[in-house]
Amino acid sequence: MTDDDAQAGPGAPSRAGEPSGAGEASGPGELSARAQAVLALERRSWAGPGAKERAIREELGLAPVRYYQILNALLDDRRALAHDPVTVNRLRRVRQARRGER
Repeated sequence: MTDDDAQAGPGAPSRAGEPSGAGEASGPGELSARAQAVLALERRSWAGPGAKERAIREELGLAPVRYYQILNALLDDRRALAHDPVTVNRLRRVRQARRGER
């Protein structure tokens, strides 16, 4: 177990030996436990940005920057769309609107 795994807490997905891709599969056509946890966290509503970032660190053991990198990659992963189409499509629309503002 690495220091990062210990900080993530019990039940958190292990990062040791895990590929860097956000959509790494745990089986054919399946999302990893970490990818599923990212989507589950994104489904929740938040009182403010501080609460969400605290949950990202405490529940997933990730820095917010890394979380958003993983989330952005998931939006382009067909397995994420199949797993949670409502959340993925909502986030794709938000991403597209922000790109249009630039």
